[in-house]
Amino acid sequence: MPSDARAEAGPEARQIAREERRSGLRTIRKAAPHLWPADKPWVKRRVSVALGLLVLAKLIAVVTPFFYKAAVDALSNEPSAAWTLGAGAVALTVAYGMSRLLNTGFQQLRDAVFARVGQNALRKLALDTFRHIHALSLRYHLTRRTGGLSRIIERGVKGVDFLLRFLVFSIGPLILELTLVGLVLLFLFDVWYLVVVAATIGAYVWFTFKVTEWRVKLRRQMNDQDTDANQKAIDSLLNYETVKYFGAEDREARRYDGAMEGYERAAVKTATSLAFLNFGQALIITTGLVLVMVMAARGVAAGAMTVGDFVMVNAYMIQIITPLNFLGTVYREIRQALVDMGEMFDLLEQPADVSEAPDARPLAVKGGAVSFEDVRFSYDGDRDILKGVSISVGAGESVALVGPSGSGKSTIGRLLFRFYDVTGGAIRIDGQDLRDLTLDSLHGAIGVVPQDTVLFNDTIRYNIAYGREEASEAEVIEAARAAQIHDFILSLPEGYDTQVGERGLKLSGGEKQRVGIARTLLKNPPILLLDEATSALDTDTEAGIQGALARAGEGRTVLTIAHRLSTIADADRIVVLQDGQVIEEGSHAALLDEGGRYAQLWHRQQAEDDAA
Repeated sequence: MPSDARAEAGPEARQIAREERRSGLRTIRKAAPHLWPADKPWVKRRVSVALGLLVLAKLIAVVTPFFYKAAVDALSNEPSAAWTLGAGAVALTVAYGMSRLLNTGFQQLRDAVFARVGQNALRKLALDTFRHIHALSLRYHLTRRTGGLSRIIERGVKGVDFLLRFLVFSIGPLILELTLVGLVLLFLFDVWYLVVVAATIGAYVWFTFKVTEWRVKLRRQMNDQDTDANQKAIDSLLNYETVKYFGAEDREARRYDGAMEGYERAAVKTATSLAFLNFGQALIITTGLVLVMVMAARGVAAGAMTVGDFVMVNAYMIQIITPLNFLGTVYREIRQALVDMGEMFDLLEQPADVSEAPDARPLAVKGGAVSFEDVRFSYDGDRDILKGVSISVGAGESVALVGPSGSGKSTIGRLLFRFYDVTGGAIRIDGQDLRDLTLDSLHGAIGVVPQDTVLFNDTIRYNIAYGREEASEAEVIEAARAAQIHDFILSLPEGYDTQVGERGLKLSGGEKQRVGIARTLLKNPPILLLDEATSALDTDTEAGIQGALARAGEGRTVLTIAHRLSTIADADRIVVLQDGQVIEEGSHAALLDEGGRYAQLWHRQQAEDDAA
């Protein structure tokens, strides 16, 4: 690489490293309050008890080798320390065993005490993330891959679990144990023992951190490839029928295999780098162990140390090596957990396009009149979709919106439900600006029957009852009767307990639409939005659904977005949109008499129907 390129790469690499460190610190800061929440004293008590048990276990671990040394000295007839005089080798061996048992016991008790703290924090973070995802705007969900999103959440929650358990009970305890062992070596033996141990630990930690930082980048690449492969698999399975229609099974398999090939390459690099890391760690640890044991052997040969001292030094070195080996794994996993949690916290920091005003008030529905006042809207700021649309829908009135594709019909429906905020003008319900209202009250006042009703992978009863959680069985059945699907449900072997399959695929389009209508009727909203509710159905099914929709609209303000003009001929008023503007408005008969754009659309569709 040329020198100028290296000069440019250096600051850039350092900047990336600084950003990653900041990201890791940010993640720890966000996770820490869940271990010490101000509003949960029981969590603080459990954390304090767990930390006390931790310190007790480490103190016992440091004392344990003394019993081992004394037992060896007693067996080899070496003079022991004053506190072991009179104690037999068997008693010392039993004391050694009890010490090890107590060490393990206190550690397990610590884990048991802390378990509820960790699981509570995990649940709280998972719930916060789940709520936040639902609070994000439709714009975010339309541009985000669902499979990739679910994998980010899954890895992030697992990362939280790992971080809470190991950051608190591995790194801190390791530092405490190393400090205590270092003090024992310094005061009981020689400063050079401490120097060799400290140098070994320093070299080990430096090597582990350096190589792990490199491996984290490889792991991130592997995660990206994993996310991509998972997304392709989910996308293909969700579009199972489309894949079959076009005989694209091999194409989908090649597409998935291509993503898995990238994952394979990244996984191989990760595995080989792990082998390099493990060997380097073993080399450093073995070198330090051999040096210390050689020093102890020379001390025994010179008569300055007993055989028990030699064994105790070895026990302490083994005691150091075990957590150090664990440190490598823990550090790698903590770094990965920080990366995974960082992605999840990035998601949590994703702002919602639509949010409630601080002084938002509930919607007070008087009659359900809806007015669009010089409404302007753009999805990306570059191209206006609506260009000053003004529409008034009186309480209890039925108004239909028609026009060619791209005229802004569906956008009006999304703005009414406040999936987006207008960029100009205002939308009001009974004179109240939507931006001044709470979202829950607004959404509760509007019932939507979309073009393609999507059902949950549960029973028919569950899907109808989704309209109102507290609805009784009788109310569910009444809604099904009104949607003209009750008799069909009873004809099924399992009736209302029939599973509908993922996205309702076990039901036909008309059956799904009737379930959707029943669900909306059970919600009983004063305002009904029909977003091309029958355009995906055949003519016979559409005729049956129209009757159910007509009954659903009785006594309600109805705004219908329609493609087939025959379905809205009975509307009180029809509004014709084109290029984001209202160009005609009136009853079906009046618009036909005008001979304008609506009349053209009507005659064209009639000719197409006659030809069909």
